[in-house]
Amino acid sequence: MVPVRNSKHFIQTRIKEFILPPFRDGLVLGKNSPIGSKAMRQALELLVATPFEHIEIEDDIIQYILVRKTLLRRIDQDKLVDFVLKSIKPFMGDEEILYLELDIEVQFETEL
Repeated sequence: MVPVRNSKHFIQTRIKEFILPPFRDGLVLGKNSPIGSKAMRQALELLVATPFEHIEIEDDIIQYILVRKTLLRRIDQDKLVDFVLKSIKPFMGDEEILYLELDIEVQFETEL
């Protein structure tokens, strides 16, 4: 390689803490995703103390939803599945794994 005069090299980087699991609220696994639901379940059981709910789905695109159990205190599992099928599925291929960041807010009013 011939040296180039007056050349400059730049490196840009971002550093973040690696967290386990590498997602916060949940995952949606496509039917043909590179890792199956069984392998994902085993990996999480080995790596993470946070309990996750494993939801298998009969669908042409989505096979599996993985969600933090604490979130299911604020939303019914069937409503979450319905939301994923109606709102996430149209943007997903069957070979993909998508991260979910869920901001679930519950509003109620009580008269005392």
